[in-house]
Amino acid sequence: MAEEENRVILHGFWGSPFVKRVEMALKLKGIPYEYVEEDLRNKSPALLTHNPVTKKVPVLIHNGKPVSESLVIIEYIDEAWKTTGPRLLPDDPYKRARVRFWADFLHRQVMEAMLVILKTDGEAQEKAVKELEEKLVVLEGGLKEEGVFGDNGGISAGMLEIVMCWCFGAYDLGEEVLGVKIVDWEKKAPLVYSWLQGIREIPVVQEIAPPKEKMVATLRFIRQSALKASNPTVPSS
Repeated sequence: MAEEENRVILHGFWGSPFVKRVEMALKLKGIPYEYVEEDLRNKSPALLTHNPVTKKVPVLIHNGKPVSESLVIIEYIDEAWKTTGPRLLPDDPYKRARVRFWADFLHRQVMEAMLVILKTDGEAQEKAVKELEEKLVVLEGGLKEEGVFGDNGGISAGMLEIVMCWCFGAYDLGEEVLGVKIVDWEKKAPLVYSWLQGIREIPVVQEIAPPKEKMVATLRFIRQSALKASNPTVPSS
């Protein structure tokens, strides 16, 4: 009975960075869970029942109660399993607020710029690249002031690292799809780049990373679909 009460189920999609955030949080905390892969073109009745508002993944079900939206789920995991594994957010209220701020900055602003770059070309893409570079400069300055990078280069994985990982974890695959280098990391944000490389080396990240070839094919499909929608004359690859 106790096992049933503590049952954890995650509804997700293999290539979703938002689902990967939740998987990483669960793995870091050492929480056993059942994974349900969703067909996003034919969503399961369980998903639609547990998330009738947005009908999107990820959805975490704990004790039969659903929690949706990746950032909300990460905070829920940290609160529900306070004594299990490492804390994903600081105990100090102010420090927690700062982590939330920068996680939201990455979630809303940086990821949006990345998506625009993937889905556009020409002037629109150039504008998005410039905006991304500007946001990375802001991010670098802000996180340096917060003391996120530290002095010894060590990585202590928490909510901010989780969001950063699945915002930029596949940036090199995006560059492969676009055929160009998106950002001059060494010039624009060397500390952020070094931090990201450390995050990517965390064993859990490598464990749950989606297959490269499959991810590249998916990114190409997203790009071609977006370009074709904005310009019907674009040929399919």
